[in-house]
Amino acid sequence: MTVDINWKRLPLYVALFVVGAVTGIAGALVSGLLVPLGLLLALLAAGCLFYGGTYALGTRTGALAPGLGWTAAVLLGTTGRTEGDALVGGGTGSSVFLLGGIALAVICATMPQLPQPGTSAARLGK
Repeated sequence: MTVDINWKRLPLYVALFVVGAVTGIAGALVSGLLVPLGLLLALLAAGCLFYGGTYALGTRTGALAPGLGWTAAVLLGTTGRTEGDALVGGGTGSSVFLLGGIALAVICATMPQLPQPGTSAARLGK
C-alpha cells in the first residue's frame, strides 16, 4: 500500500492530526466519566472524525492523520507520571476504548477508495 500525499494538503493533514489528538484526550475523559454511555460516545466521535477525514479529503490519508493523532494522544495518556496519575486508567472500559479506536482508525483508513465527485461508477453509453 502506497500513501500518496498531496503536499498542498499538508496543513489539512496537520490540522486533522491535532483534531484527532484533541478528540482522543476528550474521549478518554468522557469514557472514564460516563462509563457505559461515555465509551460509546467517545468511540462514535472518533469514528465520525476518521470517516469525515476520509470523506472530506477523498483519500485514505484523510483517516490516517487523525487516527495517528488520536492514537498518539491516547497512548501518551496511558503512561502515568511518577505519582501514578494517568489520563486513561486500566480496566476493561479503557481497553475497549483504546482497541476500539485503533480498530476504527484502521477500518476507515483501509476502506475502498471513495468515488470522486463528478464521476460516475458506470460508463454511460456502453
